[in-house]
Amino acid sequence: MTYDMIIIGGGPGGYTAALYAARAGLQVAVLEKLSAGGQMALTTQIDNYPGFQDGIDGFQLGEQMQQQAERFGAQTILAEVTAVNLKGKEKQIVTSEGTFYGKTVVIATGADPKALGLPEEKALVGRGVNYCAACDGMRYRGKTVAVIGGGNTAVADALQLSRIAEKVILIHRRDQLRATQVYHAQLQRTPNVEFRWNSQVAALLHDGKLTGLTLRDTQTGAESTLECDGIFVSIGRAPITGLFSGQLSMDESGYIIAGESTETSIPGVFAVGDVRTKVLRQVVTAVSDGAMAAHYAEEYLASL
Repeated sequence: MTYDMIIIGGGPGGYTAALYAARAGLQVAVLEKLSAGGQMALTTQIDNYPGFQDGIDGFQLGEQMQQQAERFGAQTILAEVTAVNLKGKEKQIVTSEGTFYGKTVVIATGADPKALGLPEEKALVGRGVNYCAACDGMRYRGKTVAVIGGGNTAVADALQLSRIAEKVILIHRRDQLRATQVYHAQLQRTPNVEFRWNSQVAALLHDGKLTGLTLRDTQTGAESTLECDGIFVSIGRAPITGLFSGQLSMDESGYIIAGESTETSIPGVFAVGDVRTKVLRQVVTAVSDGAMAAHYAEEYLASL
């Protein structure tokens, strides 16, 4: 069987594309290796997605998106994609559950935040360890938080958190920021932002939830303890695009080059959500991408 649309990844962008395409009468399959929601499912409280006055659990929101798309006929297949051939009118997707064919493909594989790689880091996610200031910052109103990183994302996170937390401590392994110069003056004007230069996190201190950090001086090796209520790891993200290397155009960081239309360098192939080149990576922008992909996929199918 050849589907009108195969979607790789069951996050908010993927399931929105499935919803719109299925409602338009297309035969749609979503290939997801774990469960609905993607990175969103790891967030226990989402407060910045419209329509939920008291917020909603990310896993629950992912399940609701899946059920809504399936109500209109979209099919979910639990399978891991191992290879793709996106060229030609019929796209081939090889998975752990067999080979599937689609006239169009929507790539919604997302991007993983880069972790510190410390013991118990995963266990403390949602218990003081965070990777998204826009998603989880409100939980630290009036508290002390640390931001790890020195690039534009880390500085933007620190500035955003400074309007919420009592104190923000920016930890960077060098003696100056990599962020663009415009941010430096903003930080200097922000009274509740402090710096720990030439420092890296050596250990996470906790009693079931994060209570502080052990910092190591990158020049002397001396260690010190920093008390804090939460940390935001802002050392970059890694797009999940290895499967598409050599087929789709990507930028220097590995993100698939696709504009607001979500169209990629191959006709009939679309990229949505965190995996594509874009300024803001949030649930609401992934949902917008999914709707755009379905629209342009319909146009593409009509031209065949």
